[in-house]
Amino acid sequence: MTKAKSDVAILLINYNSSEYTQKCISSILDQTTRTLTYQIIVVDNASEKVDFENLSSSIATLPDDIVQLHRSRFNTGFGGGNMHGIQFANAKYYLFLNNDTLLIDDPVKVCYDFMEAHSEVAICGPQIYNEKNEKTVSFDHFTSFAREVFGRKAPEILFSKPNRKKEYSKPLSVDYVNGSFMFFRAEDFDKIGGFDTNIFLYFEECDICYRLKKKNRKTYFIPNASYMHHQGVSVDKTKMPIAIKVELKRSMFYVIRKNYGYLHYQLLRSVFSIRYGLTSLIKPKYFKLFHQILIGLPLGKSLKQKQVIQD
Repeated sequence: MTKAKSDVAILLINYNSSEYTQKCISSILDQTTRTLTYQIIVVDNASEKVDFENLSSSIATLPDDIVQLHRSRFNTGFGGGNMHGIQFANAKYYLFLNNDTLLIDDPVKVCYDFMEAHSEVAICGPQIYNEKNEKTVSFDHFTSFAREVFGRKAPEILFSKPNRKKEYSKPLSVDYVNGSFMFFRAEDFDKIGGFDTNIFLYFEECDICYRLKKKNRKTYFIPNASYMHHQGVSVDKTKMPIAIKVELKRSMFYVIRKNYGYLHYQLLRSVFSIRYGLTSLIKPKYFKLFHQILIGLPLGKSLKQKQVIQD
């Protein structure tokens, strides 16, 4: 007998952070209305054995008709991990949720109701709060030459994009919502093939929302839905290792070339070659990034290629 389709499939990725994953699952169970049917799919992305066993023991105490755990022996990154989990989903909507988040006042139901009322929308995302209960930026503008060279204010000035730091009271059409909470219409996600697994880390949400826009499908920010995101658990971009900075730029340039074309990509690469060439004279650690930009930031040099298969 075919199992009935749930309203929402909630997907989490665990990578050596089982304590946060357990808290996130508890948050979902506590903060999601019982009028919705949902499944929670946890993908362990090749964590260390101790962390996986800790998570497995915790999930074993939860109802298996709601929470399921699947282990990948290979770390496939954010997009790959979620695509691993999506094969177990059977729902009208998919929620891709970071494991370092806590839900506030049932955002799943708020997003569900909004999507039910707006058939033209493919994806939405709520307002983010930090640990101090302060609102933080919850949506962004597509990566482009203007944004990367002149900053995020440039698209707002040049192309009348909404102000990321302004407070809103009504749903707002945006380029893309933060990747820590992405509520998709499953039909739309499936039709465009989901996340691009060539990307190991960063810019996955930018890429998929851009592809949806090309299909005339909309992305919305929902300010009356909210969740807390542990800012310290995600990598702090001001303190991240140079290898992670390189990976971020690798993903950015891949998305630029893929979505805007070779000339756009080459123009931006020329500017960044000068920028990081000069930067590396003052801060030698940036020479690695400068070198990667010079050779075109090939995907073959991605951190994805350095992952090993776990027992």
